[in-house]
Amino acid sequence: MKRIDQLFDISGHVALVTGGSSGIGRAIAFCLAEAGAAVIHVALPSEETALKEAVADVDRLKRKSAYLTCDVSDMDALAKMAEKSSSFFGPPDILVNAAGINLRQPCDEISSDTWDRQLDINLKTPFFLARHLVPGMQKNGWGKIINIASLQSERAFPNSVPYGASKGGVMQLTRAMAEAWSKDGSGITCNAIGPGFFKTGLTSVLYDQKEVIDALARQTIIGRNGELDDVKGVSIFLASPASDYITGQTIYLDGGWTAK
Repeated sequence: MKRIDQLFDISGHVALVTGGSSGIGRAIAFCLAEAGAAVIHVALPSEETALKEAVADVDRLKRKSAYLTCDVSDMDALAKMAEKSSSFFGPPDILVNAAGINLRQPCDEISSDTWDRQLDINLKTPFFLARHLVPGMQKNGWGKIINIASLQSERAFPNSVPYGASKGGVMQLTRAMAEAWSKDGSGITCNAIGPGFFKTGLTSVLYDQKEVIDALARQTIIGRNGELDDVKGVSIFLASPASDYITGQTIYLDGGWTAK
């Protein structure tokens, strides 16, 4: 029987985090490093400066870290990135699919291209990246896949049709990935975190409007919007042995928004 400290210890494990240069992805990567994992941050080439800063933050903890640049919507580049990720600390056995995009377009302005880009990054990429890494997890007999869902997995918001469709898909994708890869004692689980409103690159346009942000805070039960420190507990839980008997689930980190 594991002790409590062992249940939440991920020392010796390797985490790959997409969207790891900023926002929720960077916060998750940092807390996984705090919990003992070696961390690989992934983001677009244009985010290289922020990636270096994220790695430096982890280095100050005296933990192992690295970064890779990749447009995760490019399937060829994604495959090469997944292969290269094993060259740092060994094959990743924790995957956090935190890269995301919301173009916030009115219905009449959505094009086929903008639809595809949002569905590709938010829904297609998490599956194919996981599929690249699952063989290593299966060989190791243990693995954790964490997807990022959304309040829009449950309800609609204005100017977000493709984003909402993709995040609704993430909830079902999480179940389907669990069904495919958590079977037969594989040791692999797949779950999702559904954040409420946090100040990130995706929501910065809203945080410029105090009345909007205050109204969103009132929509929660707790009475405030999320802080990035709020991400730590559930992330470590889902990435650690503490969650070995949980799979296919979406846990809402939303201050009670979806409970009202």
